[in-house]
Amino acid sequence: MIVTIGSINLDLIATVERLPGPGETVPGTSFTTAPGGKGANQALAAARAGAKVRMVGAVGKDGFAGEALALLDQGKVDLSAVAKTHSSTGTAHILVGGDGENMIAVVAGANDAVLAGDVAKAALKKGDVVLLQHEIPLKTVEAALDAARKAGAITVLNTAPARIEAAKLLDKADYVVANETEFDLYCEPLALTGTDRTERMRAFAKKSGRTIVVTLGGEGVLAATGDEFLKVPALKIVPVDTVGAGDTFCGYLAAGLESGLPLKAALARAAAAGSLACLKPGAQPAIPLAAEVEAALSSDSH
Repeated sequence: MIVTIGSINLDLIATVERLPGPGETVPGTSFTTAPGGKGANQALAAARAGAKVRMVGAVGKDGFAGEALALLDQGKVDLSAVAKTHSSTGTAHILVGGDGENMIAVVAGANDAVLAGDVAKAALKKGDVVLLQHEIPLKTVEAALDAARKAGAITVLNTAPARIEAAKLLDKADYVVANETEFDLYCEPLALTGTDRTERMRAFAKKSGRTIVVTLGGEGVLAATGDEFLKVPALKIVPVDTVGAGDTFCGYLAAGLESGLPLKAALARAAAAGSLACLKPGAQPAIPLAAEVEAALSSDSH
C-alpha cells in the first residue's frame, strides 16, 4: 500500500496577456480549474502506476472539495482518511502571462488542518510506502516519519516546497527526493560543503544512512546511497508543460519501491513517467498511465 499524507488543492488558473504590476488590473483571456496539491498529485501518480493508494489529508465543506478530489476518486484512491473541515479547501491562484511567466499565490486552507493526530488514520503497517511533502504542517510530517519508522514502513520525503526549517527532517526519511535547487538550498543547514553536487550527495548518504535522489529535469536523475551512486537519464522529449513532473516522479518512484523493483529500475520508471507528464498541460491530467510508461521505456531501449 502507498500512503500519501499531504496536500489537496484546487488550482484556479487565469491566463492574461501580461502579468500585472502592483495595483494594476489587466484583462484575462481564459480561466480554468484543475485539481492539484503536491500530496494529491503524488497519490494519483502512484495509483496510475498501478499501486493501491490511500490518501490522508483534508478539504473544506465547500464547492471546491468535490472537484479537488475528482481525479483521485476516478483513480480509485482510498479517500476514507480525507477529512472535511470548516476551513476552505486549499487553493492555488495562478496567473499565466502571454510569455509563459506566472505568478502563484497558495492558500493552504484545510491543508493546515492536517495535524499530527491524523497520522493514525493512515493505519501504517510494515511494507507500506509513505509519501510526504512540505505542503502540510512540518510537525505532521515529522509525526508521520516517526510513525512509519515504528511501523516498519518505508518513507519517501519530497522536500518541496523548500523550507529551510525542514532540514532536520531529511535524515529521518528512507528516501529523500529534491530537485537540484532544493538540494542546494538544504546543503548549508545540513553542513554539506564543497562545490561538487555529487560529492555533497555522497556525503549526505554516508552521514545519514539514507538515500538521496536529486532530479535534474531534462538531464535525468542522480541518486546516492551508502555504497553506490546512480545516474538515470530522462526521456528525450520536447516539453509542453513541466507542472507536475516532479510529483509524477515521486508517485512512480514510491510505486516502484513498493512493488520491489531495484532502485535503479524504480528510478528509470519514475524518470520516464516524469518526462511523459511534460507532454500535456496541467498536473494531474498529464500524469501517464503505467502502460504508457512501459511503452516509452521499451521504445527508448531500442
